[in-house]
Amino acid sequence: MNDVMTDREGRTITKRELVNRIAEDMNQTKVVVRDVLQRFLDEIINELAQGNRLEFREFGVFEVRERAPRIAQNPRTLEKVPVPAKRVVKFKVGRVMRDRVCDEASDVALSASSDAAESHANGNGEAARPQPPSPPPTTPGSPF
Repeated sequence: MNDVMTDREGRTITKRELVNRIAEDMNQTKVVVRDVLQRFLDEIINELAQGNRLEFREFGVFEVRERAPRIAQNPRTLEKVPVPAKRVVKFKVGRVMRDRVCDEASDVALSASSDAAESHANGNGEAARPQPPSPPPTTPGSPF
């Protein structure tokens, strides 16, 4: 699955493409994979609609939060506008996703996150996080 997002500009992956990949990897029919994936997504929606919290360890947590009513301002007219209370879905990123997706996309960070995942899987604890590079030394009188 390392080739899932090799494009740095980030292309859009559709459910159909995921179904095709999973079906090929699992040697299953696309119909079966599509039905399982759709059922999974439907269950997430159903649980959130009931106000339940969904936790997928290492991946993330979905939960519904209540937003309080507030007064907003139309930036064009500066008119005060009431915004009613509403329910919103929040997603909190899990550790593995944060390590692989959210950190700076450098070779050091990618290798460190895979090392951390391997050491975690082996029960050895976490690998040290990579440190940002130090700035280059400056010469006296240089504006840089």
